[in-house]
Amino acid sequence: MARLPRFVIPGQPQHVIQRGNNREVVFVADEDYQYYLSILKDACQKYQCDLHAYVLITNHIHLLITPHAENSISKVMQSLGRYYVQYFNHQYRRTGTLWEGRYKATLLDSKQYLLVCSRYIELNPVRVGMVNQPEDYPWSSYHANALGNDDKLLVAHNVYLALGKDHEERCNNYRALFKYCVSEKELGDIRDATNKAWVLGNDKFREQIEKLTERQLCPKSKGGDRKSIKYKENLNINGD
Repeated sequence: MARLPRFVIPGQPQHVIQRGNNREVVFVADEDYQYYLSILKDACQKYQCDLHAYVLITNHIHLLITPHAENSISKVMQSLGRYYVQYFNHQYRRTGTLWEGRYKATLLDSKQYLLVCSRYIELNPVRVGMVNQPEDYPWSSYHANALGNDDKLLVAHNVYLALGKDHEERCNNYRALFKYCVSEKELGDIRDATNKAWVLGNDKFREQIEKLTERQLCPKSKGGDRKSIKYKENLNINGD
């Protein structure tokens, strides 16, 4: 059965996840992270994508990204896959695939979920026990979004810009959001929507996207326990 194309609306942000094949390591040394970020920057500029948040974990990556053309994100991910796999295989004298099939993505309602998803991404190293605080992890956008460090990869979304009248106020207000945990419901909604490639937003938002795409936005009811303990554990193995 042919796979349906992903939901893509130019100008509407998406949460993207890509994992190492069999959840194997895709970043070993600092140079690997640095190289990935350099080609990510080039790809976003070339294929018209704005990157708002990111984290690179040992065996997977998260991006919060807005495409400005229908195929922008797919071209970015294809470019990253091509150049990074060549680099990694050469660097570590290996052959074969590096990534786990297709990347996963969900189109999201920026008003409701952009800042939630940004925190979800930047808190990933904390959730998996790599660090105690998001500022302790070097390979994420937290240092720019929350602490004001310069990061040429990032383009501020209007929702982020609305946090304050200047850069310092926006950083302060964004950092204050981290005093509150991303709720279990929000965690579940983000994970479900991204892993199943559905749309993340309220009923009104989904209806709007459904009209634009002329496609079903929610899965049909199926038998079986889709929320089983084993299913949830699989989502949490080596990060989320």
